[in-house]
Amino acid sequence: MHLDPLAILTAFGLIFLAELPDKTMFASLAMGTRMRPLYVWFGTSTAFLAHVAIAVGAGSLLGLLPGWIVKLVSALMFGFGAFMLLRGGGDDDADEGGRTVSGFWPVFSTAFMAVFISEWGDLTQITTANLAATNGTWSTAVGSFAALTTVSALALVAGRFIAKRVPLKTVQRIGGVCMAGLAIWSLTEVFTG
Repeated sequence: MHLDPLAILTAFGLIFLAELPDKTMFASLAMGTRMRPLYVWFGTSTAFLAHVAIAVGAGSLLGLLPGWIVKLVSALMFGFGAFMLLRGGGDDDADEGGRTVSGFWPVFSTAFMAVFISEWGDLTQITTANLAATNGTWSTAVGSFAALTTVSALALVAGRFIAKRVPLKTVQRIGGVCMAGLAIWSLTEVFTG
């Protein structure tokens, strides 16, 4: 196994820039305001690890999945996330803590599934597959995974920062509206892409 520092940096830079404005970053930010950020990060990181492995090991698999199905499932997952965030806005402030998803496995699995499903056929996955073909499998895998987990961590830190300064109900509503927007965006991609 040979690791090329330049290939790692190339993969990191390209994937970081591609993922920064991506819908997954916003989904991580929204989940981090409602769930324990470290658990969310473990879930998103595991999903990213799976996607990097798939991209560098079998990039041709992407061509086997119909893109419209992936986008439709992604839209449904974002819609479910929006529903979960927006339904939390009841009148009883004392009960608010009970609505937060807690526990390692529920948070981990929610974050994992949201990212795992929505990242299929994503620009970063396709870019990772292309880089692996030209710059080496292991170097691309290391650089891509580092970039994806870094963006997720940044989103979660920003989410925690916002949650400490803005009332939770406001953050949840904004997050729910953002997730609903992502659901609509993904759904329109089904019909336009």
